[in-house]
Amino acid sequence: MASRNQNRPPQNHSNVGSEDIERQRVSGRAKARAPLTAMVNNATAGNIEGIDSSMIEFTKDDIEALLNEKMKKGTPFDNKKKMEQMVDLIKRLKLCVQWCANKIETLHSEVESAVEKCSATEIEMKNKTEELQSDLNSANEAYRRLETEKSIIVESLNDTRDFNKELQDRLKSLKDSQNEAIKHKEMFREELKKITDDRDRLQGKLNEVMLEREKYIKFKYETYSKLDKLASKTEALEETCSSQKEKINILEQKLHAEREKLEMADLSAMETRATFEEQKKFIRKLQDQLADKEFQVVEGEKLRKKLHNTVLELKGNIRVFCRVRPLLQDRSETKMVVTYPTSIEMLGRGIELEQNGQKQLFTFDKVFNDDASQHDVFTEISQLVQSALDGYKVCIFAYGQTGSGKTHTMMGRPDSPDLKGMIPLSLEQIFQTSQSLKHQGWNYKMQASVLEIYNETIKDLLLSNRSSGIDQTRAENSVHGKQYTIRHDKNGNTHVLDLTIVDVCSADEISSLLQKAAQIRSMGRTQMNEQSSRSHFVVTLRICGVNENTEQQVQGVLNLIDLAGSERLSRSGATGERLKETQAINQSLSCLSNVIFALAKKEEHVPFRDSKLTHLLQPCLEGDSKTLMFVNISPDQSSIDESLCSLRFASRVNAVKLGIHNVRPRHPLNV
Repeated sequence: MASRNQNRPPQNHSNVGSEDIERQRVSGRAKARAPLTAMVNNATAGNIEGIDSSMIEFTKDDIEALLNEKMKKGTPFDNKKKMEQMVDLIKRLKLCVQWCANKIETLHSEVESAVEKCSATEIEMKNKTEELQSDLNSANEAYRRLETEKSIIVESLNDTRDFNKELQDRLKSLKDSQNEAIKHKEMFREELKKITDDRDRLQGKLNEVMLEREKYIKFKYETYSKLDKLASKTEALEETCSSQKEKINILEQKLHAEREKLEMADLSAMETRATFEEQKKFIRKLQDQLADKEFQVVEGEKLRKKLHNTVLELKGNIRVFCRVRPLLQDRSETKMVVTYPTSIEMLGRGIELEQNGQKQLFTFDKVFNDDASQHDVFTEISQLVQSALDGYKVCIFAYGQTGSGKTHTMMGRPDSPDLKGMIPLSLEQIFQTSQSLKHQGWNYKMQASVLEIYNETIKDLLLSNRSSGIDQTRAENSVHGKQYTIRHDKNGNTHVLDLTIVDVCSADEISSLLQKAAQIRSMGRTQMNEQSSRSHFVVTLRICGVNENTEQQVQGVLNLIDLAGSERLSRSGATGERLKETQAINQSLSCLSNVIFALAKKEEHVPFRDSKLTHLLQPCLEGDSKTLMFVNISPDQSSIDESLCSLRFASRVNAVKLGIHNVRPRHPLNV
């Protein structure tokens, strides 16, 4: 406020008053007043009295001329004319006097207004002066404060300069230390590279030694087995020799007697030779029959694979099994809304879901009630697992809401024989069957990989086999954000670039890999499940088989997948990271539904690339691949909406037809 008053120019009230007086004077003149001389000249003596004095403007010259005016000379006795002149002069003087009186009154009023304005101006100037004085005092006070602050800032600036100089010195020393550390780092890096090269070289030598050791162990076992066989044969030969010696002695004793019968013996020898020739012919015939039987065995194995594949295709290249989990007492589940039809046509294939007093019937290739064991379920899929050894692409996956028993069905408890899931049981069958086929000349090579799809990102769960442990695996997958690309070749094989692939030779090896992968898999807690799978878990076993006798080759793939559970946000109560996971899971399962719908409608474009899951499953849903879907449902009342959605989706999957054969009979006898 003070600064604004200081910058405001003072008003000149005296000038204002004089300007007002001059303005009034000019306005008064503007009222069409005419000079006195002009009006007198234009008026006669008779009408001068009618002239208004306010309409006349007298000048100084007019007044002086009027005062100095003299009587006109005329005849000495012309008094009337003199009187007229006198009267006219008096009237003009009267007009002049009136005009002067009016002018004096006007000037008096103007002077009074000017005095009043001067007084007001003096008061205002006094107030302004006091206000400016106050502003000046506050400005002086502010200036003193600024001076004080300036001295403080200058002192602080000096301290800052000293501190800056100290920091620069420290920075210089740190830069020197950093340069020295960089030099040491380069030295250490070179040493580490040398050590790494030495380690790789030693690792290569170790691998060679291990291979040689395995060959030596194999050769040793084969040699021991041959030695055991030779030892048993030697003992048999020794026993045979001892018996032969005894026979020789007996024959020598009988030789003398036989000499007498020599002639008869010649005839007997001829008969013996003929019998020997017949036995040789019989042995050749048996050898030919053996070769024919071996050929028939090979052809029979080919026919078995063909018929086995035909049976599976007739059952449907995409099959759907439904499994109902038991009620859980710890979740206060008491009412079961699921029933099973008992008619011959629907026995073991139908399931009814009761909602609002109405039952809805669904039929599938197989329905397992809540009492079915893991081995009961695996018995139904074992033939499908066999197709992977026969050289086909096989995919088995579990679908359902959170807490419906998918992970129990697929993984179970690998450490408990009765509770093992489909994944460990399938892998055990693969290795057992491959071992049993060795006597037919089959040799198999197995390669395994395990990954998860978490928030639409592929994570390698076997990366720890190339690094130092589980923590480093999580770090490699999450911190570095490693990206994996899915590729499908022209033969329909799926490849995930840079994914870890491990050679496995036994069920124990792959069980160990599964245990490590399960520890790394993303798990979380929601209101629907204490331990909810938050990712799609994919186990892939690549099988390459060669028959040394027939030179036949097969290449099969077994995909075993535990899908993450669908869930409603209102029931799961997911927030934060769990909310993001739930949205990603529901989105990928929605993309899977879109793919199934497109296949069921036989549309030209199938949106496999809408998600990582469907892109990965593309070869399993095309061509002659064989796919089995488990739809897991919860039988309790609170999950009826989710169970109904799962069963409807499974019915659509059950309607999809793949492969060459389009006929999918659903009669229970054919199934």
